Amino acid sequence: MNKRLFIILMLISVTLLLSGCTEFNQPIYEDSEGFWNEFIVWPLVAFITMFKDLLGTYGLGIVLVTIIIRLAILPLMIKQTKSAKKMQEVQPELAKLKLKYSSKDGATQQKYQQEMMAMFKDKGVNPAAGCLPVVIQMPILIGFYHAISRMNSTPEINLGSMLWFPLAEPSIILAVLAGIMQFLVLRTGPAMDNPQMKLMMYFMPFMIVGFGIFLPSALTLYWVIGNIISFMQNMVIYKPWEKKSVLEPAKVGGAKK
Repeated sequence: MNKRLFIILMLISVTLLLSGCTEFNQPIYEDSEGFWNEFIVWPLVAFITMFKDLLGTYGLGIVLVTIIIRLAILPLMIKQTKSAKKMQEVQPELAKLKLKYSSKDGATQQKYQQEMMAMFKDKGVNPAAGCLPVVIQMPILIGFYHAISRMNSTPEINLGSMLWFPLAEPSIILAVLAGIMQFLVLRTGPAMDNPQMKLMMYFMPFMIVGFGIFLPSALTLYWVIGNIISFMQNMVIYKPWEKKSVLEPAKVGGAKK
């Protein structure tokens, strides 16, 4: 049932994304039609503009709205991070279980599935718990990304500058900073304990830098602020220094043994 719900929500998210992709570089106005424009992109544009009027610049408006959105979805991010931590904690036991039921016949695999689900229930682990928050927040984050891009394509909107960065033009400095922050986010998160995710840890920062070199600085600023918040979240929730201090003595003891 959880898998079906995940698939349905993922299809909804993809549909919303594709509905906005066709107008990615088009101007955005209050009377722009379509569900994506009326209920996601334009409200975010209006939100940014409201804070621009209060604070004086679109740059500060983008920063503040990014912080507000990240704080709004923080409970989902915390739930996702805690779910990832629990999954990492049961990995040794899961590996032993796989070794115990290494045979490929159906009866053995069925027994493996039963014991695995019993172990998950006993440890309070829900494999689908980490997926739902991602699916829920995707339309918000993608919509914000589109809002900034389409503001840059609207002649009536002048994004101006943030510090010495013209927000309508690319910035190599901001792009590199966004890549560094993305690396720190991955370095302090669950990726360090997952061999499959380690590849993403080294690939994602370069991808962000590559995009940031060509995209308007307003979008890169959004990545920088968002990654700073994610980094702080990892430091508070995941506590990478505690994990390191716990693992190192065990490694030394194992080596001596």
